[in-house]
Amino acid sequence: MNCDPIARWYRWLEYSGFGGELQRRRCAFLRDVADARRVLVLGDGDGRFLVRLVQQNHGASIDYIDLSWRMLELARRRAGEKVTYVRGDALTVALPKAEYDLLVTHFFLDCFDSTDLERLIARLAESSRPDSRWVVSEFRESSWWARRIIRLLYRFFAWTTGLKTSRLTDHRPLLEKNGFRLAKEQTARWGLLASELWIRQPGRAVARCDNEAT
Repeated sequence: MNCDPIARWYRWLEYSGFGGELQRRRCAFLRDVADARRVLVLGDGDGRFLVRLVQQNHGASIDYIDLSWRMLELARRRAGEKVTYVRGDALTVALPKAEYDLLVTHFFLDCFDSTDLERLIARLAESSRPDSRWVVSEFRESSWWARRIIRLLYRFFAWTTGLKTSRLTDHRPLLEKNGFRLAKEQTARWGLLASELWIRQPGRAVARCDNEAT
């Protein structure tokens, strides 16, 4: 999904729909990862979480990947040059092996269908260290009205950004498959929004994805 067409208005669109709740979900476990030193961030949009991460984790080496160059520029203006900004597709961009001690995906995993999500999570797990953590913010289909809201969001992003995915895939079994366990979680808006902190389990093998792009 390329958010260039809505990047300029994204913050206000978010506030009009959810107030400050999405940002609270992004930052829910920020203090729990204050010791992270090698970080990969995907899906932070215009950089409001990123600037908080930079302020807290002063010595960290942070990579931020986004398909939208307009979002990258907005993030750069907020977070500055201490971050490495990479324009690319998370499914194909080159990633180091077993390097990151923190992965961050905020309202990002919902952009992929089940096949691509399995592939994405497998390659991100391969890029993380054995003792890594993963912070996730995401929507959940907690009720019938939550499902209706999520359907409307998919329609909006399909219209404005060309998003092809139209259904939410549960990422949690895929993280477990790749050696992570859920350590903490918070929910908001009656379960529609969730924040999760996952920890890599020592000794658990990473599930490799056979259909990795070359």
